[in-house]
Amino acid sequence: MAKLSVAIIGAGLGGLATAAALRRAGVEVNVYEQASKFTRLGAGIQIGCNAMKVLRAFGLEPVLRAAAFYPRSWNNKEYDTGDVRFDMIFGPPAEERYGAPYLLGHRGDLHAALASVVPAEHVHLDHRVIDIAQQANGQVTLNFANGKAVTADAVVAADGVHSFVKKRLFGRDEPNFTGRIAYRTVFPAELLGGYPIDDCTKWWGPDRHIVIYYVKPDRSEVYFVTSQPEPGFTVESWSAMGDVNELRQAFADFHPQVCHVLQSCPSVHKWALVDRDPLPRWSAGNITLLGDACHPMTPYMAQGAAMAIEDAAVLSRCLEGVERGGVADAFRRFEATRKPRTSRVQLSSRTNTWLKNPTDPDWVYGYDAWNAPLAEFEAA
Repeated sequence: MAKLSVAIIGAGLGGLATAAALRRAGVEVNVYEQASKFTRLGAGIQIGCNAMKVLRAFGLEPVLRAAAFYPRSWNNKEYDTGDVRFDMIFGPPAEERYGAPYLLGHRGDLHAALASVVPAEHVHLDHRVIDIAQQANGQVTLNFANGKAVTADAVVAADGVHSFVKKRLFGRDEPNFTGRIAYRTVFPAELLGGYPIDDCTKWWGPDRHIVIYYVKPDRSEVYFVTSQPEPGFTVESWSAMGDVNELRQAFADFHPQVCHVLQSCPSVHKWALVDRDPLPRWSAGNITLLGDACHPMTPYMAQGAAMAIEDAAVLSRCLEGVERGGVADAFRRFEATRKPRTSRVQLSSRTNTWLKNPTDPDWVYGYDAWNAPLAEFEAA
């Protein structure tokens, strides 16, 4: 029996995790990415225990432990006094409770780790999809802006919040601009001048917050990300630059630790925070969406990438041993299994209350995508 062939659109975290998971399940994969090269975005990422359980199966745990920071907690404090609202303990206690570590890393390091487990010959850069068509036999043909075309048994669209495939399958949906913006940056900790900061803290103000943490095990790099109101700003781009002086002014009444970090950072990126409602459907025939393409969410639970990584593991379980004729049913089972969880995280994240007060996080960090029950499903 010939291997099932799957084309994955997008070589971000979700796309590469899907490629790694499907290869593990014996599926033939090729990844098509519109960028001409990978760039190391200046962004931190929280790798939750739930995501680490998936990444461990790819052999990446030693790499990520060596590259990322192992925090004692995610501490939630009052913006001005520093009084503790809720200190979510991580480190060894969380690792013992949830079966995997909680790590704070650089997004580029996680991306590089995932890229290392997908053979380079299966990742095709400079391939921007301009057309997608499903054939009568179930196969799917992709056409690219560079003039090339490929046909596969199935397509997984991990092409992000602006997904071309989502628009083609289900029409265009406008994002809900929240009226809030975020600043973020990674910078060398030596710029702090020896000033001590917490491992990982979210400082909660009346209408804004800032999260600050280390992203390297030797504390050599610091990351922060903010959220604050600015209704007129609607640039949804991770590469747009912001005015660091405006940022400092916006947090001028915060704790001295916050002010020192902001005074020390040399530059920042700025983007508009948007929200989208859960999609009614993720798949059509032998084409499915995955990750931000079908369940984009605000960053307030630090679970967006984790949901895509979980998706990858569950999708691989649904497709294992499936032939082309069974793909559509496998995709529907994938959606039925994942949608209740991703919708709950989407809607919980929207409220921006995660860990603000004492919280039971077991439902998030205790999830194991390799062993969670697959949905009971009647084939069409």
